[in-house]
Amino acid sequence: MDELSCVSVATLFRDMAEQLGLQWVAGRNGGQRTLSSETIQKPTLALIGHLNFVHPNRVQVLGPAEMDYLRGLSVSGLQEAIDHLFSTELAAIVVSNGETVPPLLSDSAERTETPLFTSNLASPILMSYLGHYLTQHLADATSIHGVFLEVLGTGVLIKGDAGVGKSELALELITRGHRLVADDVVELRHVAPETLEGNCPPLIRDFLEVRGLGILNIRYLFGETAVKLQKNLKLVVELVHPQEIGEVGLNRLDMVASTETILDVAIPKVRIPVAAGRNLAVLVEVAVRNHILKSRGINPVEQFIQRQQAAIDGGG
Repeated sequence: MDELSCVSVATLFRDMAEQLGLQWVAGRNGGQRTLSSETIQKPTLALIGHLNFVHPNRVQVLGPAEMDYLRGLSVSGLQEAIDHLFSTELAAIVVSNGETVPPLLSDSAERTETPLFTSNLASPILMSYLGHYLTQHLADATSIHGVFLEVLGTGVLIKGDAGVGKSELALELITRGHRLVADDVVELRHVAPETLEGNCPPLIRDFLEVRGLGILNIRYLFGETAVKLQKNLKLVVELVHPQEIGEVGLNRLDMVASTETILDVAIPKVRIPVAAGRNLAVLVEVAVRNHILKSRGINPVEQFIQRQQAAIDGGG
């Protein structure tokens, strides 16, 4: 199920205050304001009345250029500029570069209960850190049942019905040198236009449940290199019973590439029939290698068809 992605200003301050050297100087009553966009604004033009450059529910950064402009204004001009800045609801304001906060700005932040922070970091660095933090926390998110691993450097989600053998397959892949990200529940976030980042809920991190063995701590059993905190999802492998695919699905040429849409991103998908005697770990590894080749523009099916066609044309 998709989750509503949001973060409060108080949470942002708690998470980033130490890293960014943030000081909360005014507007503490506005800590529960919610951020709903990852855009960080530098509203130079908003200070002189162009309010379309100030967007609601965003973090506003005031750097040296903005502060120089404010310092050059008369008292009435300064009040008017600050009134323009606060005329739409802001989530928070950050004064960067160690700039001194004008009393009028601090008073307005307190009056409107708008959190006002200061930082010694330069504006571009501050905006970069805040932008990355908000992108991660405000991305559309969903949780999916399956096992998520890094196989040959590629994020692979293994899906299938309960009891089909997902965890056993994951365990075999781990023994072959691949890495576990998450078992049972995979948290996916839409962090870029065509990118889904997969994470493990903290409660079950490092653990893999295997029928007959119980819950295993993969980090303790196989070492630090056997687990990974997060990985971008590139391929879905669905384990299915042979009767679910049928003759059409077992077409040797696999003419139509399958995909699965998650959070509006189409992820390539491979369906692998589960049967006694099949080495699923090898099949998954080869599926990943084949996916990597296709991503580089090398398609074995097309090559085979072209060779067949050339043989037919030559024979004709």
